[in-house]
Amino acid sequence: MHNNTVFPSIVVTKKQEKSLRSGSLWVYEDEILSQEGTIGNGAVVDVFSEKGTYLGSGLWSETSRIRVRILGRNANEVYDDAFWIRRVRYAAAYRKQVMGDDFSACRLIHGEADGLPGVTVDRYENVLVSEIQSYGMEQRKDILYRTLLDLFAEDGIKAFIYERNEGALRLKEGLVQEQGWYTEAGPDKVVIEECGIRYEVDIVNGQKTGFFLDQKYNRVSVRTLCSGLKVLDCCTHTGAFALNAVMGGAAEVTGVDISETALEEARRNALLNGMQDRVNFVQADMFDFLEEALARHERYDLIILDPPAFTKNKRSVQNARSGYRRLNALAMRVLKRGGYLVTNSCSHYMTRELFLGMLMDAARDAGVEVRIVKEAHAAPDHPVRLVSDEGEYLKNFILQIV
Repeated sequence: MHNNTVFPSIVVTKKQEKSLRSGSLWVYEDEILSQEGTIGNGAVVDVFSEKGTYLGSGLWSETSRIRVRILGRNANEVYDDAFWIRRVRYAAAYRKQVMGDDFSACRLIHGEADGLPGVTVDRYENVLVSEIQSYGMEQRKDILYRTLLDLFAEDGIKAFIYERNEGALRLKEGLVQEQGWYTEAGPDKVVIEECGIRYEVDIVNGQKTGFFLDQKYNRVSVRTLCSGLKVLDCCTHTGAFALNAVMGGAAEVTGVDISETALEEARRNALLNGMQDRVNFVQADMFDFLEEALARHERYDLIILDPPAFTKNKRSVQNARSGYRRLNALAMRVLKRGGYLVTNSCSHYMTRELFLGMLMDAARDAGVEVRIVKEAHAAPDHPVRLVSDEGEYLKNFILQIV
């Protein structure tokens, strides 16, 4: 039984059918066998198996390899304004529930995991920073944004929305790259508080949406380990891990980043928290810095590695793996016995299995034994669908040299 709205439809291969049945939310262009009806770019389409079984409905994207992004698997669903309002309200209510005091700076919408494919919205107090990377959702953004603004108004908050639509994926979707205020202009910089530490977020010029919210609780895990330790934070960026180390009572903290702009921001954040005298920020390539520390026999008690994604596609995974291996082996050699390595990968293609295998190789290269103290992922405002790994990317391990 189908709803009264007749959507155009497509038939997919057995391979794609199997993938959809196992929870995938994407239909690829080369897995489509036929289509029925005229499909406008961004329209809702029904997806069927070769035998005529309904597999789900999703948004059509005529220029992307990901031709359909699945919205739901209920044949009677009506994809009207009420549907989108429900999805946005459900996403916001979930954050309010799980983030508690941290609701004022969190990810409000996390793409596929919230049933809003290609949509990211981060909240920094009363400024919402949005990125949309799918054609169908770009067409429907007015209803999404209006719902978000209404939600905040209900809590007595006048919210502003800034669009950071700069991702390369937009080009594959046939969209232009652009950024600017969707609402009237709000503040370009916002001060947020996260787990007792204040940060200045640069809405307009900061990386991604201005700040990395996903590591929120992993930074606190580091804080609890740092008392009395000599700490090195590689790729410190805005100084977040380094400042958590200071707050945790570290004896000495050094933050390293190759970008002077990032370091200026990190220094401002240190000043904002009255920590400027307890952390030293250094401009350097992390590989060079670790090599030099090794050469002069300088050792640390705790090292944080939080590099940018070494790979953004399957083709370069092996190259990325060797980069991670070299970096982690270097850090392991610069750590004292009993020291801690907090190591991260934010690449979706560097799977948990690949990352763990790389860490074993790195330990062998460094000639050390290590044990896993803790394994973590992104904070709960970045949920991941159990049946689909498309949104799973962050891996965080705390290891100890034994």
